[in-house]
Amino acid sequence: MSANFVALAYLTAAVLFILALKGLSSPISARRGNMFGMIGMAIAVLTTLTITQNLIYIVLAIIVGGVVGAVVARRIQMTAMPELVAAMHSLVGLAAVLVAMSAFYNPVAYGIAPLHASNLIELFIGTFVGAITFTGSIIAFGKLSGKLGSKPLHFVGQHWFNLLLGVVMIAFGIMFIFTESWTPFLIMIALALALGVLLIMPIGGADMPVVVSMLNSYSGWAAAGIGFTLNNNMLIIAGSLVGSSGAILSYIMCKAMNRSFFNVILGGFGGGDSEAGGAGEVEQRPVRSGSADDAAFLMGNADSVIIVPGYGLAVARAQHAINEMADHLIKNGVKVRYAIHPVAGRMPGHMNVLLAEAEVPYDQVLEMDEINNEFADTDVVLVIGANDVVNPAAKTDPNSPIYGMPIIEAHKARTILVVKRSMAVGYAGLDNDLFYLDKTMMVFGDAKKVVEDIIKSLQH
Repeated sequence: MSANFVALAYLTAAVLFILALKGLSSPISARRGNMFGMIGMAIAVLTTLTITQNLIYIVLAIIVGGVVGAVVARRIQMTAMPELVAAMHSLVGLAAVLVAMSAFYNPVAYGIAPLHASNLIELFIGTFVGAITFTGSIIAFGKLSGKLGSKPLHFVGQHWFNLLLGVVMIAFGIMFIFTESWTPFLIMIALALALGVLLIMPIGGADMPVVVSMLNSYSGWAAAGIGFTLNNNMLIIAGSLVGSSGAILSYIMCKAMNRSFFNVILGGFGGGDSEAGGAGEVEQRPVRSGSADDAAFLMGNADSVIIVPGYGLAVARAQHAINEMADHLIKNGVKVRYAIHPVAGRMPGHMNVLLAEAEVPYDQVLEMDEINNEFADTDVVLVIGANDVVNPAAKTDPNSPIYGMPIIEAHKARTILVVKRSMAVGYAGLDNDLFYLDKTMMVFGDAKKVVEDIIKSLQH
């Protein structure tokens, strides 16, 4: 295949990737965006196969990987989607490291011999970013899946140790560039692998949405770095798109959580989890509780209801039940909408995808900034499975670890219903003042069972 045709095919794929990102910016166009992305990737893969030797081995690897991916995708539950994404990020990082090692071992096969200083710098950058992404994503997977504790792990002098590790890693990288030797190259990789662990371990469960987003950005930059080494424009463009979009999303998430963007990059956040009380240790304060029948009566006689979903909704797999409940309310003339916080769930867009799976109409799902001004005129707000993202302390208590964090302003509604299993604290480890307001009624129980009972009451 001619070089011009390859360049044109890669350019077409790159344009489709850009259109995919544009489509994914809205739930309405997300399916179209996914389709553009899949077509672009198919063009990129097929084009690469036409210029690749040892085709049989590569096709076999694609088949094996495709089968494994299809099986995992079919079996995965929506609650496990965040850890799946983290696992996929780790594979991208590992691929970047292995390709870099292969290119350094046999540059002739990649058409980059002899290696120049620029090639070695690109190898160094792509490799250490990929290594950090690999181990960091594994730790994130462990925390999200519950295989590792969600609490942050701190030790004295942690940030200084990480800084020292980073400086030593860069020193060996510079040594590698000047000597073109395997020893400093492998030491640099080992230090980067350790740094990936140390950057993510001190981050608690409440900050995991930002971690997933940032690791997504890292994986993109790792791919772009290797693309420069291999002179592959497709890798450069695709990696840059993923890296830049992930960084922008991380910045948006940091604003939504009142976090420092630079602290995210350096792994220096998550302290709120440790400073707060232990999970479940809350002050004994009186709350008003009610039943599913009470909740059904209040919502059935309201003019407007706003539903605030959180990770507890995903755990209970109550998204289909909540959509059925909303349909009953709408048929009774109640105006129903959903309020989504940017960090609701365990990853960016988690709640949006969950509700889309239940076929909730897109026009009913509104982002925090779009709907916050409407809570004061809302009769009933139903908080189901959410906690920290509706905590008024973020606005009223300067001593709170989450003070300044933008929240869903559910506390402004005339009546507040909260569905929870117990009075246990959320991921930030903080008690929620919303639960103790005079206009709040707690409905204790499994989210799906409570919603199903509400539906029965509405039908009668």
